[in-house]
Amino acid sequence: MNIGFVGTGTITEAIVTGVLASTLPVTTIHLSPRNKDIAARLAEKSPIVHQEADNQGVVDAAHTVFLAIRPQIAQEVITALRFRPGQKVVSLVATLDPKTLNGWIQQDVHLTQAIPLPFVAERQGVTAIFPPDAEVASFFAALGTAVEAQTKAEYDLLAAASALMGTYFGILETSTRWLESKGLPYEQAKAYLAPLFASLSETAVKSQSRSFAELRLEFSTRGGLNEQASGDFDRNGGSAALEKALDGLLKRIRTE
Repeated sequence: MNIGFVGTGTITEAIVTGVLASTLPVTTIHLSPRNKDIAARLAEKSPIVHQEADNQGVVDAAHTVFLAIRPQIAQEVITALRFRPGQKVVSLVATLDPKTLNGWIQQDVHLTQAIPLPFVAERQGVTAIFPPDAEVASFFAALGTAVEAQTKAEYDLLAAASALMGTYFGILETSTRWLESKGLPYEQAKAYLAPLFASLSETAVKSQSRSFAELRLEFSTRGGLNEQASGDFDRNGGSAALEKALDGLLKRIRTE
């Protein structure tokens, strides 16, 4: 397997790091020089990683090209490249419509979209892809798990949900700062909350047969503190604010 990355940022580094620690039959990894520090750091990890002179060098050398670029510069970068007919292209730009991307590429390529998360570096990430593609799904399954969306609408919903990482850490930060304001040292509060949330996430992953609503009830004793906190969160607009944020994300994804 011969792969290349146009764009050498955080996600590219995470994917390449995961690939190098996996059993994937990758023979060569071609990197663009966009971020020379990251490219050089990855090249030092393995002799199969090569930094090309420019983005076109990546496209020319790779069988599968991953587009890992920011939406703001995507058109400028992609329209300057010459792809081969039938070349496999995986777009990692969540908000970029495939019709628009195909128009920029101006070649009959095999296009797939994917949303890898930073955890692929430890081969623990979950990656949404569309349309279903056995080769791309197998690639990301080796870096954690892969979820193949059956429609573009499904993929857009998963893209919106994937943007909740900052919100997750925001909840942790708000809770930690609240504990600190009440007299508990920040580091001690963090040391307690991080593994607590990690354990809850592990329970959710292992409990595939039960809904989140069922788990919420299981972890909320009637009349207890968890039930009170959950109810107050809803009554004070917490759940409504989250739904509104997701609506805003979905609107952006479908209009950009």
